[in-house]
Amino acid sequence: MKLFNLKTLAALVTSAVMLTSTAVNAATTLRFGYEAPRSDTQHIAAKKFNELLKEKTKGELKLSLFPDSTLGNAQTMISAVRGGTIDIEMSGSPNFTGLEPKLNVIDIPFIFKDREHVYKVLDGEIGQGLLKNLEAQGLKGLAFWDVGFRAFSNSKHPVTKPEDIKGLKVRTNQNPMYIQAFTLLGANPVPMPLSELYTALETRAVDAQEHPIGIFWSAKLYEVQKYLSQTNHGYTPLIVVMNKAKFDGLSAELQQAILDAAKEAGQYQRDLNVKNEQEIVANLRKAGVEVIEKVDTAPFKAIIEADVRKSFIDKHGDKLVKEIDALAQ
Repeated sequence: MKLFNLKTLAALVTSAVMLTSTAVNAATTLRFGYEAPRSDTQHIAAKKFNELLKEKTKGELKLSLFPDSTLGNAQTMISAVRGGTIDIEMSGSPNFTGLEPKLNVIDIPFIFKDREHVYKVLDGEIGQGLLKNLEAQGLKGLAFWDVGFRAFSNSKHPVTKPEDIKGLKVRTNQNPMYIQAFTLLGANPVPMPLSELYTALETRAVDAQEHPIGIFWSAKLYEVQKYLSQTNHGYTPLIVVMNKAKFDGLSAELQQAILDAAKEAGQYQRDLNVKNEQEIVANLRKAGVEVIEKVDTAPFKAIIEADVRKSFIDKHGDKLVKEIDALAQ
């Protein structure tokens, strides 16, 4: 009888260990989705994030990466993270403004002087406060990564002045700041996901688009767009978010490892984007794109800046705008 009990106990212990091991393995692999293709620095940085996370947690946490809109467009993935079916997601800040309208301040045209100004804002109290506000929507903001300063491309003619944009059908994101800006310039803004953009440009459903040149290159938009102007009319950060309940359920040590790894991978990606920019411009010219690097932005600012700022201030007050302006000094 004792032998039976010992065998039974051993079997139960073995079974429990196996079940526990399976549960831990399932819990430590986090699904990470994003729209960018594998050739983009977003994917390269996501792999870096995974390496750093495994290193910092000694393999206790790792990421399963889903680029190329595999898990849906940005809005679909954000909803899935809130619902807990995806663990982590990253997309441009305009995709979050429906949940946190104050994030629109980042998308006011020409609000940023340069990259140094951007990083002061995003990595300081302003940016971290905006990430904190997402927690009420079930999202834990981990870090700001980089999409970059936006350029304008089209299939019709070179763009060097506001009149060149008038009448064009321009793909933009759903952010009201950009929709208003392009409307003021006389264009017809058409919001749509990145995953639909190439086909829309190829079929001439839209004439133009505006993204940082890194996305323009990695998404191969140069194949269906002949003219690119580096207007730098706005800067867009990526926001990396995690399901808040999932994050809160981890130990303090694992939480800190996620935050540290996300920030380090974000800095890695920022540096990579800056390093790659001139090489991309050269490659675009080889591909037959007419690239205009120096654009006089004063006439564009004169048309759109004051009105778009007023739209934000009327809804949210001028505190954030003044704080961002102060950091440009």
